[in-house]
Amino acid sequence: MSGRAVGEPARDPGPPAGESAPVVVGVGASRGVAVSEVVELIEAALAAAGCADRPVRALATVTAKSSEPGLIGAARRLGVPLRAFPATALAAVRVPDPSAATAAAVGTPSVAEAAALLAAGPGAQLIAGKRKSVPRGGPARATCALAGRAVTDNGALTAGREGAPAGSSPAADIVMPSPNPPRRGPDRRTAVIGDKAPEREPTGTKETQ
Repeated sequence: MSGRAVGEPARDPGPPAGESAPVVVGVGASRGVAVSEVVELIEAALAAAGCADRPVRALATVTAKSSEPGLIGAARRLGVPLRAFPATALAAVRVPDPSAATAAAVGTPSVAEAAALLAAGPGAQLIAGKRKSVPRGGPARATCALAGRAVTDNGALTAGREGAPAGSSPAADIVMPSPNPPRRGPDRRTAVIGDKAPEREPTGTKETQ
């Protein structure tokens, strides 16, 4: 018999022994961003947050950016789904770094942070806030943020203080994992359709938030 009291909600036991808790990556992008810029940004963010060994469960973005080839290609390269949320759903998520410019551009004051939290589920916490890409010879065209469930010392998952509302929000899987996703290592840089040099834009990077 379980030692849990009647009516007490069951606690998520967390990942199997020896496995790290998964991470969800929220991504924002300007038109024409290259797959390589998005992937390099995600890898840098994971490394900086000490999460390089934690599996990425999904990428998430705003619906208006869900057809961006650079984001689709990044999801394919990582072998994870790209989930898209309406701007209204993202706007309802509390984030530490909202942007009025982003709200004017895509209808929500946050894309990367809000999408990460919403895709990670109720009780999720930001592991790393919004981070911009650092491309060579051009403006940043991508942002990302990391979110996941809080993990106790014994590996159990708990509800966090940040995160999405308790109710579910509509989302669509735009890209599903390949049957043979690339491994981390030298072969992860295989070519992906849509990974080409972006055309220069005369405007700034408000859409990347």
